[in-house]
Amino acid sequence: MPEKESLTDKVVRLMPQQGRIRNVGVIAHIDHGKTTTSDSLLAGCGMLSEEKAGKQLYLDSEKIEQERQMTVKSSNVNMVYERTPGDEYLINLIDTPGHVDFGGHVTRAVRAIDGAIVVMDSVEGVMPQTEMVLKQALKDKVKPILYINKIDRLISELRFSPDEMQKHLIKLIIQINSFIKDLAPPEMREKWQVNVQDNTVAFGASRENWALSFKRMKETGLSFKDIYDAYTSNDKEKIKELARKTPVHKVLLDMVIEHLPSPLEAQKYRIPIIWHGELDTNTGKSLLDCDMNGPLMISVTNIEIDPQAGEIAVGRIFSGKITKGQDVFLINNKQVNKVQQIYIWKGPHKFQVDDAIAGNQIGMAGLKNIMAGETLSSLQDVTPFEPVKHILQPVMVKAIEPKNPKDLPKLVQALRELEIYDITLKVSINHETGENLIAGLGTLHLEIVEDKLKRTYGLDLVSSQPIVVYKESISARSPVMEGKSPNKHNRFYVYAEPLTPELMKAVEEAEIPTGKVKSLTPTQLDALINAGMTREEAKKIVAFNGDSMFIDATRGVIHIGEVIEMCIEAFNDVIKNGPQAKEEMHGVKVVLTDTVLHEDAIHRGPAQVIPAVRDAIKDAVMAASPTLLEPIQLIRIDMPMAFLSNISALIQSKRGIINDIKEEQDKVIILADLPVASSFDFTNELRSSTEGRGSWSLSGEKFRRLPKELYPQVLKQIRERKGLPPL
Repeated sequence: MPEKESLTDKVVRLMPQQGRIRNVGVIAHIDHGKTTTSDSLLAGCGMLSEEKAGKQLYLDSEKIEQERQMTVKSSNVNMVYERTPGDEYLINLIDTPGHVDFGGHVTRAVRAIDGAIVVMDSVEGVMPQTEMVLKQALKDKVKPILYINKIDRLISELRFSPDEMQKHLIKLIIQINSFIKDLAPPEMREKWQVNVQDNTVAFGASRENWALSFKRMKETGLSFKDIYDAYTSNDKEKIKELARKTPVHKVLLDMVIEHLPSPLEAQKYRIPIIWHGELDTNTGKSLLDCDMNGPLMISVTNIEIDPQAGEIAVGRIFSGKITKGQDVFLINNKQVNKVQQIYIWKGPHKFQVDDAIAGNQIGMAGLKNIMAGETLSSLQDVTPFEPVKHILQPVMVKAIEPKNPKDLPKLVQALRELEIYDITLKVSINHETGENLIAGLGTLHLEIVEDKLKRTYGLDLVSSQPIVVYKESISARSPVMEGKSPNKHNRFYVYAEPLTPELMKAVEEAEIPTGKVKSLTPTQLDALINAGMTREEAKKIVAFNGDSMFIDATRGVIHIGEVIEMCIEAFNDVIKNGPQAKEEMHGVKVVLTDTVLHEDAIHRGPAQVIPAVRDAIKDAVMAASPTLLEPIQLIRIDMPMAFLSNISALIQSKRGIINDIKEEQDKVIILADLPVASSFDFTNELRSSTEGRGSWSLSGEKFRRLPKELYPQVLKQIRERKGLPPL
């Protein structure tokens, strides 16, 4: 009798069969059942017992995930699904977090997948995080299918009749489709609409391990009536029978295989979005064709810290083949590294393989100084993949230090590792004051980081209360200011003015990266011109830093080419540490109008140029009606109608603004802007004002000018906290 083939052997056997690979993510709002659904899929592929599926939360491998019953990071797993004997598919699945504070993991996972199972709670419907992750997926041309989970809630909690259920579900499908219509690339808007008849929508209850699609109803003879009868009679045996006849994995994985693309199909339309090199070159063609014989191109989407193997770079191979022991080029980091081990996953467990080809997702150990967003290649001079950007920015910061001063080097090392692992975490280490700051998306995000420092790294910590992250800006055009070099031989003349909201939006939407501008693409140039810039001025932009820009408007200055790099360095320095409170600057245009330079190069080096330009920009900013911007959270509140007046008063007491109020049956939904500075105890206050029946979620953020009456007090607090003298 032949020996039973192991899962690792099956995966290795299917890895070269690119048409039989599906790279899929499970995405949704928090508590809509992603991890439970993923467990059911694992069980269906024989990787987990069916009794434990939906209860084990197998992919929540970290202790804090199990304790809090929530996913805080993405988990990869390679599964083999056998539709019928001999008809096998390799499903590379990523289970992602639903809480907005861990959205950075979703952003990165989207790069590695070609299709997404959007999981939605049947009662809650389309929630802010569903919108946020779906927006990210559609932007990266990831095709969605819809799974409406927790159907039992409609019967047991809302007590809907079969007719009401049907109407409600149709409404949810229309909601998702209008979203796809708004956000999918134009050529995909109609093609990617989800529909019950064509089996791109399924309904189910992952906790009880059953699901139904139109196709499955025809195959099994089951209907909504059977589901309705099972739950209204509360017949446990009937519910178990549903799971036997139509398990979640069977319905969803059949949908994945039939409706989500293989890498061979997906890369043809995804590569132009995620890679901006020349498509008609050898590398471009190889990426479009997912060619295993082309140059190696890997996008690193995540970094895992493994106690034994150290840092493991998780990546998707878009072209070529990688072998254990191979040298690869880190394109952004400009260095060569050796891949010592290659891994595939079975949930939290990893297995070593010798090699892997285009279309697959793998882990790689042994790479030094590797960061998420890196491009690995067999070529030295190649265009890297587009950087992975997250929609939200850090808005809260905490100061942390070890209880035992001897642990400071260990803390610094741990913070550096965590920053590599989490793109939404910003760490600043001040070697002079010994202050270590962690900035994140919210209080929960910072709590999880602290917890990780304590558990994973064994550090005993002292931390401050969370502090709000402000930004600096200006509200008028300054006069031209002069900056003199320390040796008095060089002079620089600059002015500053605020960028219009239209221009800031254009910089963001055209995805213009931070750094020196070699040349803007025609698309980027058109975006700036359409937002109100003249072509002549747009062509004089020499650098961007976030949504701020530096323009060289000098004429006939002979040595400008030799000093412009130093001028850009001074500009970056001021944008990073604004003159009011050393906070980052936002939406500023700095224009260099003229310079007087010494003839001799020795007298116009960095030590002369950088301080002179920096002083001129700082003076220009301080003469341009400087202001502070505070972070504002765009929130959604769901609660019973009876509490509307309580919550309206609560929002107003916190300087919030109500943008919209929607009524749905006996429920009300409020959309509001809430300053982060007023949100610290908002969850508890909301609960007590709604007798525990109200909940809120974040749907976005923006920065808004701080009210004039608060400006002096907040500025004073920031400067005192940073040990800066009064202005």
